[in-house]
Amino acid sequence: MRRLTIDGIINLNKPQGKTSFQMVALTRKLSGERKVGHSGTLDPDATGVLPILLGQATKLARYLTEAGKIYQAEIRFGSATTTYDSSGTTTQQGDTASLTLEKIKPSLNSFSGIIEQIPPMYSAIKYQGRPLYHLARTGIEIPRMPRQVTISRLDVQSWQNPVLSIEVECSKGTYIRSLAHDLGQALGCGAHLSKLSRLRSGPFCIEEAISVAQLQEAFQGKQWKAIISPMDTALPHLTSITVDEASEADIAHGRPFPWAEGQEKAIGNQCRAYSTSGRFLALVHFDAEKGLWQPDKVFAASP
Repeated sequence: MRRLTIDGIINLNKPQGKTSFQMVALTRKLSGERKVGHSGTLDPDATGVLPILLGQATKLARYLTEAGKIYQAEIRFGSATTTYDSSGTTTQQGDTASLTLEKIKPSLNSFSGIIEQIPPMYSAIKYQGRPLYHLARTGIEIPRMPRQVTISRLDVQSWQNPVLSIEVECSKGTYIRSLAHDLGQALGCGAHLSKLSRLRSGPFCIEEAISVAQLQEAFQGKQWKAIISPMDTALPHLTSITVDEASEADIAHGRPFPWAEGQEKAIGNQCRAYSTSGRFLALVHFDAEKGLWQPDKVFAASP
């Protein structure tokens, strides 16, 4: 098909059994856009919100990855596994007959707030250039340093022994599989993650996510514009400024540009810069020493 130039974001509901990379490859094939990426890997068994970035939107991957996430998770007590989820080999079994929600809650609540979490061996974190899961598959285990993450909300949705359903709001870098495993260790009976769905990634939520079938239909029916969100929808938390034509020209060439009246509230933060016609031009920050705005990420006009 004819190559298109598409700049924007697709809020995709990743199905179970598919990798995040497969969803990127499918979108690249359907769209014809060469530059396609995603924000925040989901395990193959997990479902839910996977922002797919096309064209210049791939420059925003870091900003979306750093955004908070919300997950719905099911934790099965009574067995721990090598992968911390149901795809792994059982490493521990325990009795859950006497396990109650009243016994679980104190341990669960201990994982709220700022905590240190050890990533699982079966993860994409790299050691000497190789993903840990490659090493894990050969039987090699590498000591992992704890990482500081924030779990801002842990809500119990249901409990039917031995399965606990929870909703988790957390920071980037949080492994829900590790949370399940660590909870099982704290209670002494072992546990693993049996089901996971991402409900929100930054500003993108599951209620507005499209299915793979809808993705295919949109491109095959040439209705793809209806499923593409503008790039700046990924950055609602950043203050916006409007620049004049002279500053717009500076931005296009990556040059610093002067402060203008009405931009005071944006000084000190990274901001979204727009032209007077409303086009999203760049991400910028104010250099106090030079008294100038400095472009960080510049976005060319889409053809």
